[in-house]
Amino acid sequence: MKLAPQMIQSMEILQMSVMALQEKIDQELEENVVLEAVDPKQQDAYEEETPTASASTEIEQQEMVVDNDHNNEADFERLLELSAEWPEDNFTSGGKPSANRIDEYSDRQHDLIGNLEAHPQSLQDYLLEQFHFYEIDPEERDFGEFLIQNLDEQGRMQGTLPEIVQVYGVEISQEVAECVLGLIQKLDPPGVGARNLQECLLLQLTDETPMKEALATLISNHLEDISQNRLPLIERKTGYSIETIKQALEQMRHLDPYPGQRFILQASQNVTPDVRVKEGEDGNWTVELINDYTPELRISGRYLKMLQGNPDEKTKEYIRKKIESAKWLIDSIEQRQATLRKVAQAIVNHQNEFLERGPESIVPLKMQQVADDVGVHVTTVSRAVDGKWIETPRGLFALRQFFGGGTTTVDGAEVSWKKIRLKLQEVIDNENKQKPLSDKALVDEMDKFGYTLARRTITKYREAMGIPSSRQRKAY
Repeated sequence: MKLAPQMIQSMEILQMSVMALQEKIDQELEENVVLEAVDPKQQDAYEEETPTASASTEIEQQEMVVDNDHNNEADFERLLELSAEWPEDNFTSGGKPSANRIDEYSDRQHDLIGNLEAHPQSLQDYLLEQFHFYEIDPEERDFGEFLIQNLDEQGRMQGTLPEIVQVYGVEISQEVAECVLGLIQKLDPPGVGARNLQECLLLQLTDETPMKEALATLISNHLEDISQNRLPLIERKTGYSIETIKQALEQMRHLDPYPGQRFILQASQNVTPDVRVKEGEDGNWTVELINDYTPELRISGRYLKMLQGNPDEKTKEYIRKKIESAKWLIDSIEQRQATLRKVAQAIVNHQNEFLERGPESIVPLKMQQVADDVGVHVTTVSRAVDGKWIETPRGLFALRQFFGGGTTTVDGAEVSWKKIRLKLQEVIDNENKQKPLSDKALVDEMDKFGYTLARRTITKYREAMGIPSSRQRKAY
């Protein structure tokens, strides 16, 4: 039970992405006085400050009073179910420091801060700026501000106008509410304040819009037919030729059904690879860790000497606890790096064809296979690949992308579902758009390439890939 917090920390560190690990290290450097990042320029001074071999032995013997009770290393190995090679120096993490390691680490931190995006203006702020230029009564201004604040992220009303007036709580006539809404609907971006998709598109039509009359007719009466690609039906109902309808639809693509979309704050994912793969001279692919963002850690020589000097019991206990915490962090990071490298190498060994030919050659791979190769539990593999990215000659890929099931072709070869989806996309891209293939026809077409699939499987993957039905793909 005493080991629970440290075991939890070890699992968390294994699961952390490289940027999350950096934040964890920064936090520990702040909170633990005996932990410090290695500065290669001061390495000689550190070695002079570090206690002699006999003194270090004495300190380690003192620490064993704690270690014998906790047996951290043994429990950690049992927890992760692997026998990693632990470094001989328990006081230092990582490999040998490069000449400019600390300077590069500091520069990267400054770059990250300098590249942070400023908070963008919200849709509501943008609309309120414009709305305040109107010279209107305070009653109308107050309701207009309330209405703007209650638009959804796409810029549409969240309910009917009478419902919003009722929620507003202040007595206001329906005529005034309609007038205020009309003012809001004249603001930029065009289409804001609409009650539905139809009104949103109609608000964007101007006298300068090409084919305005045809567009107004199609939007007002035939949006459902358009979504189902029923152009002949629209032709019969409107009297417009197919060519005219197609030209109008081309103009409709310039309208924005979600005018507030560009104001939505998109959380940009900062993808930083943890490992990279390179081809060796012998033609084999090898994995190496990317430690650019992870500083080398060590125990402060100053506090080791202080512990050697027989301080009072309170100080001695404080330093011991801090050293124990720092050593556990260093060991956990070393274990994380060793586990991640082994797991990534096992994945690469299975996915050689992907590196040589591309994503279409990814083979079916289960986490249990990698766990068996590395000699760890499958949950360790899951934690090791979670949120981790690998840099390959084919680009950046999440390690989880290399796992997945598959099926067997008619000649007995295993093929991943990803490869099947790529082939399905290729077949649909090359079909005759005048006579697009139905799902049943796609089954027959895929069978020609050795992929025997059920019709429902084709339908499931087509929908998951966002590919319309054959009727919707038909070109007139």
